[in-house]
Amino acid sequence: MAVAPHALASQSALAVLREGGNAIEAMVAAAATIAVVYPHMNGIGGDSFWLVGLPGAGNTEVLGIDASGAAAQAARIENYAGRSAIPFRGGDAAITVAGTLSGWDQALQLSRDRLGGRLPLSRLLADAIDYARHGAPVTASQHRNTAGKAAELTPIHGFAEAFMPGGAAPAIGSLFLQPRMAATLEHLARAGLDDFYRGELAHGLARDLADAGSPLALADLQAHRAQLRQPLALAHSHGRVFNMPPPTQGLVSLMILGLMDRLDTGRHDPLGADYVHAAVESVKQAFAVRDAHITDPAHMTVDPESFLEPAALDAMAARIDMHRAAEWGQGKGPADTIWMGVIDGEGRAVSMIQSIYHEFGSGVVLRESGVNWQNRGASFSLKPDHINTLVPGKKPFHTLNPALALLKDGRTMVYGNMGGDGQPQSQSAVFTRTVVHGMNPQDAVAAPRWLLGRTWGQVSDTLKLESRFPANTVSTLQARGHEVEVLGDFDETFGHAGCVLRSPDGTLEGGFDPRSDGAVAAF
Repeated sequence: MAVAPHALASQSALAVLREGGNAIEAMVAAAATIAVVYPHMNGIGGDSFWLVGLPGAGNTEVLGIDASGAAAQAARIENYAGRSAIPFRGGDAAITVAGTLSGWDQALQLSRDRLGGRLPLSRLLADAIDYARHGAPVTASQHRNTAGKAAELTPIHGFAEAFMPGGAAPAIGSLFLQPRMAATLEHLARAGLDDFYRGELAHGLARDLADAGSPLALADLQAHRAQLRQPLALAHSHGRVFNMPPPTQGLVSLMILGLMDRLDTGRHDPLGADYVHAAVESVKQAFAVRDAHITDPAHMTVDPESFLEPAALDAMAARIDMHRAAEWGQGKGPADTIWMGVIDGEGRAVSMIQSIYHEFGSGVVLRESGVNWQNRGASFSLKPDHINTLVPGKKPFHTLNPALALLKDGRTMVYGNMGGDGQPQSQSAVFTRTVVHGMNPQDAVAAPRWLLGRTWGQVSDTLKLESRFPANTVSTLQARGHEVEVLGDFDETFGHAGCVLRSPDGTLEGGFDPRSDGAVAAF
């Protein structure tokens, strides 16, 4: 079973599974397809993170892959003299290496070494190449985001040529062609994914990045490697929950679940004020830790696992007042991402997220390769004493975090969501509603969601609720001091979540987000 926020990506994964491919190979195929057919959300010019569950004799091993890039060696605070922040668009925003392809490469190495993976890269990229060359239908989401960002992005290097054929946002349902991306993917299929960093393609990327005004150089690409990482793990009353360590906010997602577990949210109506209040107050506790401590792990002064110790979580839970909202500052801002999950017939499970940060990233599209470069470096601070201050070779803070759970009843669950501050919050909704409240994955994903703070398309720091919540839930939360903002029924602001759940007998259940263009695909 595979789930993705675009149906064509789910189908690409399913086709590989039908041909005998494993979950990792299926995920690479899905990742390549969605990079082409959902270009405003992600691309090969961004970053990715993976969690991989490998069943063994009596236990499942969970591995992490950090495929995020570091700041250019030439990226320095003094380059932004007179500015209060790094810009979100243009060459000055394209300052971190794109790590996504290194993550695919590392995952495929794991597939070959541990799972006997045999499908050639040319097969795994075939769907993406075809969609890039012959066209993929433009979704309402792509049209809306292109039109909405046109004034901001049209002046940026290469953007209009790539994403606004004929000078306008492509029409919904029209075929969107990317011939340069097709040629780039074909080259990678022949030369190997490492060519992006150390081969012929790398030299072209470096030339184009320089032309676009980016400080990234060939040496920055050549220095990059994806890293195998030990995931963080939370001991939950229903099992073990895994997420990625810093520089991601995976710690935040696990802390929220640990706090909600201690507040016994399973006894509350999952659409009621007590449930939402407990979740939101847990978010505030976890975000305070995030904003004070999480950055590139090489620059951290605390052990992230210490915040998952029972005593630490007990103390934070004791600070939560179930009758009154705590003070709340500001969120981390928008993010633009996709999450996908795959579980194969052998129970191998993959939870993966890839991103270019804001819609269309930096807006820079490299003219030789057609690669749209991320603006993840815009999350660095220009304040020298800030935990996420810009330093050459440093990784920025990432909102990205894929999740995987091994439940006490023997089930395996992969789940995740896109959307900045909303990622850990929607993860907590999907996990608790599925595992704690016993909802099926589709109902859990589709159920009304909340979001405290900022995400893509939104810059306010209110507590946002979908309008499908009962009126009494809204009024009770307001009475407890929450600044509530009610949005649409299935509002894209709340991100694109997904979930796949495998039972010990091999039965699979999945849920895709009706807020997206996604699907669950299975056989």
